Amino acid sequence: MLVKDSDFDSLVPGLPLSRRTFVGASLAAGFALAVRPAQGQSVIQTAASGLSAGDITIKASDGVAVRAYWVQPSGKGPFPTVLVVSEIFGLHEYIRDTCRRLARQGYQAIAPDLFQRHGDPASVGSVAEILSTIVSKVPDAQVMGDLDACAGWAAANGGDPARLAITGFCWGGRVTWLYAAHNPQLRAAVAWYGRLTGVATGTSPKHPADLVDRMQAPVLGLYGAKDQGIPVSDVEDMRDDMTRAGKRAEFVIYPEAGHAFHADYRPSYRAEDAIDGWARMLAWFRDNGV
Repeated sequence: MLVKDSDFDSLVPGLPLSRRTFVGASLAAGFALAVRPAQGQSVIQTAASGLSAGDITIKASDGVAVRAYWVQPSGKGPFPTVLVVSEIFGLHEYIRDTCRRLARQGYQAIAPDLFQRHGDPASVGSVAEILSTIVSKVPDAQVMGDLDACAGWAAANGGDPARLAITGFCWGGRVTWLYAAHNPQLRAAVAWYGRLTGVATGTSPKHPADLVDRMQAPVLGLYGAKDQGIPVSDVEDMRDDMTRAGKRAEFVIYPEAGHAFHADYRPSYRAEDAIDGWARMLAWFRDNGV
């Protein structure tokens, strides 16, 4: 049986992979990379003309100069800021284009390279190897610190610290949930098919379902009913837990969507659901003052 990358690229961190599962993922990697356009080239292409954009570095709390892509409308601002968190494939063209799409809507968008201390996913030959040699080694604490540094940089460079949001995809969707529980200054979060549960590890001691009581910002969760890595029951449980805790959240489960339905450079892309989710994200930001 052929295993698609959408079946396992949402499974980490925190899910123990058996040897059989890991081998299956490895066998699927050739397929996964074969259907992935070079450099994550988006089907949707958003021009940078009329925008201020470029590659920047942001000094993190541990002294590392974190690489990031930054884009915002032309002018002085201050602009509402959206932190954009990538999938396991890192800071490639699809993520950059997503930032430009946000800038076209009036936002300053910053997408940091959260994997740079551990490797470059673009240089790794298989999805399974990306997971085992890079993603599994990235501590949640480091990610939270890097995102805090990005928020601080934004506030000092044309962003409005009172209008801060975050969105992320797959691995970045899980990070979005974590950051909503981490930063009390965050106004809104939108998590695209981010894993909600998992096994505690040294790098990932807590998962979104463990942090319901700590949620600081309202979260919109966008999920696919046919996602092989995130059961609908997990999404429903998270919705119930958030309601019981008195936390503001909304969940949309697209009946025909699988994992990565917004990723327009992959065969998992579903245009209708991606367009609907994008509109809901922008409305969520506006409704929460971002």
